[in-house]
Amino acid sequence: MANEPTVSWKGKSGVSHTYWVYPIGTTFSKAPGNYIFTKRDASANHTAIYVGQTGDLNERFDSHERMPCITKNGATHICVHKSSESEKKRCAEESDLIANYKPICNRTP
Repeated sequence: MANEPTVSWKGKSGVSHTYWVYPIGTTFSKAPGNYIFTKRDASANHTAIYVGQTGDLNERFDSHERMPCITKNGATHICVHKSSESEKKRCAEESDLIANYKPICNRTP
């Protein structure tokens, strides 16, 4: 992941996390992590479309339940941050980022 571009995402708490940027459809190794589906504009700025967490980045995206919303809202990339084995810690990061960015696909349908 070290050769991929990165984006820093700051939670509502002020804590910042570095995520690696990949095109949607990238296959990942088995690892717990947090992720953000984004829409990148012509200036290479990313807008969060959906923020999530998983115990296995390798399996999570095969049939993501929010993919229709993610696709409809023009997501172009997925930002990935390998994270803690602790689901509680991953969920805390996810909630902090959702509170700051309020991604459209994290809202109640």
